[in-house]
Amino acid sequence: MYVNSKMRKRSSQGVSRVRRILGVVNQESVAEEASLRLVDEFAAFGPAYMKWARSRLQDRGMTYARMRLLGALHCSGPQIMSSISDELGVTRRNVTALVDALEEEGLVRRKPHPTDRRATVIEMTSQGEQTMERIYDEHRAAVAELFAELSEEDREELSRMLGTLREALRREGICS
Repeated sequence: MYVNSKMRKRSSQGVSRVRRILGVVNQESVAEEASLRLVDEFAAFGPAYMKWARSRLQDRGMTYARMRLLGALHCSGPQIMSSISDELGVTRRNVTALVDALEEEGLVRRKPHPTDRRATVIEMTSQGEQTMERIYDEHRAAVAELFAELSEEDREELSRMLGTLREALRREGICS
């Protein structure tokens, strides 16, 4: 009887241990499943959001690509075309076409590089600065319409969560 009691105790301890382990595994698999659902939601939301945001820019007579180029010059100042290409993640040929169009509109100008005869520096004109600021402010206001669908509490929580994710990306060296 003593042996049976001891075996039952060990058996129940083993079952408890297995349940704890399985509980951890179940908790981990539930957390992993929730993370994978988030991946799917971001994968679906990202392109839809970008399409929607681009349409808001086009309503103002500006393409997303041109706005990105103006934004790069606004934030980083005059740059050579290869630097713009690297920053935007597009081909140099694409940058050339964008600069040609923006130059024709009087928003940017080409200047010779002061020390490298092979390079051309692209800078924004004062008209480009004014256009960038006006369209960017209008664009932010238009895009903010989407977030009006959320309650104030949800907007604050989303901002907090996105800040946490941006910080995780910074730690990975992905963004500054």
